Amino acid sequence: MAGLIPDSFIEELLGRVDIVEIIERRVPLKRAGREFQACCPFHDEKTPSFTVSPQKQFYHCFGCGAHGSAIGFLMNFEGLEFPDAVEDLAHHAGLEVPREAKRAARPAADLYDVLEAASNFYQEQLKTSDEAIAYLKKRGLSGEIAMQFGIGFAPKGWDKLSGKLGTDDTRMSQLRRAGMLSQGKSGEYDKFRHRIMFPIHDRRGRVIGFGGRALEDDGPKYLNSPETELFHKGRELYGLYLARKSQAKLNRILVVEGYMDVVALAQFGFTNSVATLGTATTGDQAEMLFRAADEVVYCFDGDRAGRKAAWRALEATLPRLREGRQARFLFLPEGEDPDSMVRKLGADAFARQLDESQPLSDFFFDHFTSAVDMSSLDGRAKLVGLSKPMIDWIPQGVFHDMMIERLESLAQHRVSEPMKAAPGRRAGPARGVRTAQQRTPMRMALAHLVQNPALALQTENLDVFEGCDLAGFEIYRELVDFCSKSPNMTTAQLLELWHDHPAQSHLNTLATWQLPGEDSRLVQEYRDAVTGLELQWTEAQIARMPKIVELTVEDRSKLLSLQQRRQELIGSLQGEEPD
Repeated sequence: MAGLIPDSFIEELLGRVDIVEIIERRVPLKRAGREFQACCPFHDEKTPSFTVSPQKQFYHCFGCGAHGSAIGFLMNFEGLEFPDAVEDLAHHAGLEVPREAKRAARPAADLYDVLEAASNFYQEQLKTSDEAIAYLKKRGLSGEIAMQFGIGFAPKGWDKLSGKLGTDDTRMSQLRRAGMLSQGKSGEYDKFRHRIMFPIHDRRGRVIGFGGRALEDDGPKYLNSPETELFHKGRELYGLYLARKSQAKLNRILVVEGYMDVVALAQFGFTNSVATLGTATTGDQAEMLFRAADEVVYCFDGDRAGRKAAWRALEATLPRLREGRQARFLFLPEGEDPDSMVRKLGADAFARQLDESQPLSDFFFDHFTSAVDMSSLDGRAKLVGLSKPMIDWIPQGVFHDMMIERLESLAQHRVSEPMKAAPGRRAGPARGVRTAQQRTPMRMALAHLVQNPALALQTENLDVFEGCDLAGFEIYRELVDFCSKSPNMTTAQLLELWHDHPAQSHLNTLATWQLPGEDSRLVQEYRDAVTGLELQWTEAQIARMPKIVELTVEDRSKLLSLQQRRQELIGSLQGEEPD
């Protein structure tokens, strides 16, 4: 379930580290009974709602809903991918991460080495190139900012880099795999020549590729590394590592289109800037942005191409707009880019423009209302048809509901279905009001097992559930078997091992439920939940029996047995002693 990393190692790792220690290094915690509390690092709040459980090895925020294991915390707080979070925790615990031998091996460390060597080579070349230094000075960059971003220079010539680093066949193979060579009719040659070089770092600060800006009009203005074992441009952002390194917690992150824009903005104090790598914003990139900051501002040219790029960014962003996250758009005058604007306006005026940038909701509805006749009924109906499917990409919550309300106001028509009351019941809460999941016997049984896997040993004979088709029962049976084999695991270990299971999201929610702290009450509540499950199954079987006049002798005997068992189960739940 955990990709290239064996599940057994994930279980061992989470058993070795203490989530309290991991989180406390980044967020100050205070003890509150059996748990620890803090103001949530993932959203703004004045009253602490972020809790860390040593027993579960699990964190949960009752404000924004963030929760998970130590691995999940590092992924959200540091913006790491799963393998990198595991690597960091393993290093902390003094463990080496093993890899499953039958699967594709992880990119070799020598590729990182050769790319780091290439970056160092380009930086040394910059120091001796009057032409490159003059260009950077002309663009207004200081030596300090160039050093901070590791900017270098690829000199003219077909084999300057390969001649320096390609000392043998092995090294040439590494350069080839790292995307540093091109193939021509007469053989291989350096891919980057006569260009200002911008090293691209992964989220751990390792060089994984380059972007090169031409000094002359003898080729493409910008040239990026090709896709390699290490570099996938749709899953990386230029400058993200340095942006996160500049501040412990980013409140806002600014997305621009060019390398020079990121560097220039950083020189003016906007160290929270990143750039897409010559591609439209992808879903992976949008998720990375929101892991880094709660507010994302996309800054694009105001021309047709810029607005098209902004719309692609909006499409990637909508499915990731959970509560607490927001996106805005800043469109620049024609012929301007962030580099030129910040130099023309100054840092303070540019910051004000960011503050006044257009909310995603305004950009969204402006896009559609400008394309239809809002004065006609047909036009407003078309507005609903175009925009409603995209609004449904937004996760359920307050923002989703407010977008529906805005659409209804513009369309002058109700879009959402009114909530219908069941016969004999009052109507449910108004749209937009979230209700807690009902604590059914099935959910209670699952919640207890997730939070206290050892309770699986309290599960008695499951044969009484033969043929049971109650919703969720197969998950319950699977969880009992799983926990019985490792009753001493924590909640965090269990959920990480079930990472790819279809029920994992539901179990994550149940892991946050408040259950009694006393062991005796836990055992009794779990047993009551299982008894409630058996009662539901018994009643379901009774309901499915043939009509009384059609019962065979065998059916009558079974019905009598089920009815007797139902009374026993009801009595057990009511605290009655069996006869």
